[in-house]
Amino acid sequence: MSEIVVGVDGSPASKAALSWALAEARLRGATLRAVHAWNVVTPFAIDAPPVLLPELMDAAEKEAEQALADAVTEVAGEDPGVMIERSVVEGPAAERLLEAAAGADLLVVGSRGRGGFAGLLLGSVSQQCAHHAPCPVVIVRA
Repeated sequence: MSEIVVGVDGSPASKAALSWALAEARLRGATLRAVHAWNVVTPFAIDAPPVLLPELMDAAEKEAEQALADAVTEVAGEDPGVMIERSVVEGPAAERLLEAAAGADLLVVGSRGRGGFAGLLLGSVSQQCAHHAPCPVVIVRA
């Protein structure tokens, strides 16, 4: 394997997925690409494009970068033993993870993210990744 992509949103399940993916990358000598997708949700009509100040977009992106950095540091520590590439992308999480997985050997996601339906066993992003990924998918429970 040359690349493992893992979705990281800071939730307990995504940290478990990151831990699993990190161990797998070590075993296989693969590069680990940690992807955090961020998306600004607005109260406007669904079809209307969001009109946001550049400062708000910059702040949201910086917050996403910090969340990813914190999760990677917490799980991997200072010496992870493999190369970890961090990728912060704007857009819907499932769509961005599927794009990131296009050239990967494996996609790893948590079973549930930070969405509103905590009682579900499988979140919508994990479900979309399982159904549409261009590579094998591992779904890790927290």
